This record gives sequence, structure tokens and C-alpha cells, in this order.
Amino acid sequence: MVHTDAGEIGRVEGNTKLPPTGQFRKRALLFGALTVGTLDLLDALIFFTARGAQPIRIVQAIASGLLGPAAFQGGLRTAILGVCLHYFIAFSIVATFILASWRWPDLRRRPFLWGPVYGVGVYLVMNLIVVPLSAAIPGHKTLVVIVNGLLIHIFGVGLPSALFARAGSEAP
Repeated sequence: MVHTDAGEIGRVEGNTKLPPTGQFRKRALLFGALTVGTLDLLDALIFFTARGAQPIRIVQAIASGLLGPAAFQGGLRTAILGVCLHYFIAFSIVATFILASWRWPDLRRRPFLWGPVYGVGVYLVMNLIVVPLSAAIPGHKTLVVIVNGLLIHIFGVGLPSALFARAGSEAP
């Protein structure tokens, strides 16, 4: 490591200065949250728009978890709030997996096993605990909505969370 008065600034291999491990983990968390949030949001927008929903109402539905039915009357402001809440939740989901993988390293060593398992767990926690405790109005879920939700949580939430946890532990 290279040390200065400012502290650790990076490892040096040859002529290449590499980021410190902490910085590398922060990048993995940031890009993991952006990836998970974007994949999940794109899935919701494509899936529900194809079924007749308006995109603004999809993100307002996220804000309704905090604001209740009033979120649907808030226009662009509550839509933006919904997007911000969505990415905050994605950040929390990825951070939880990364922190758990520090305690149980097998989580990051076997991302193709534990990522999908985590995705199903996230789906269950969100749908059986978080949403019912929120201000959102619960809706009836058809089988196709449940299957889509499980698939995006397996492949778009759990797996990327595990892959970014692994990437954050393997600093170059």
C-alpha cells in the first residue's frame, strides 16, 4: 500500500495504482444498487405497462408505500419520490447481502446458489412483511404477477446482489 499524510490511497502493482479495498467495496455496493434497482424497475415498467398501467402510476405505487393513496394524486413529485425510494430499497438489499457475505463468506463464493435463494427471500420479505406494513393499498396478485415477481427477484435482485458482493471482495 502507498501511505501519505492523507492515509491509504491505493496499492501499487507495477505502474498501476489500484483503489483501496474499502473504495472497491463501495463501488461494488454503488454499482450493485444501481444494477438491481434498474433491472427491477425496468421489469416493472415493461411488465405492467404491457398490461395497461401507466409508467407514472407504477412509480407512484412505490411512493404509496410511504404516502398511501395520496401518492397517486402527487403527479411528477410523487413519481420521483417513488423512484428515489426504489433505489434506496435496492441499495439496502445489496448492502444487506454484502454485509451478510462478510459474516458468511460462502454467500459470495457461491453466488449462483445463494443469489437466487436471497432473491426469493427478498421477494417473500417484501410481499409478506414490508408491503403489508406499508401505507400501500394491497392488490390481488395473479399467478403471472407472482411468477414475474419471483423471476425478477431471482435473476435481477438476488443474483446481481451476490455477484457484486463477490466482485467487492475480489479487489484487483
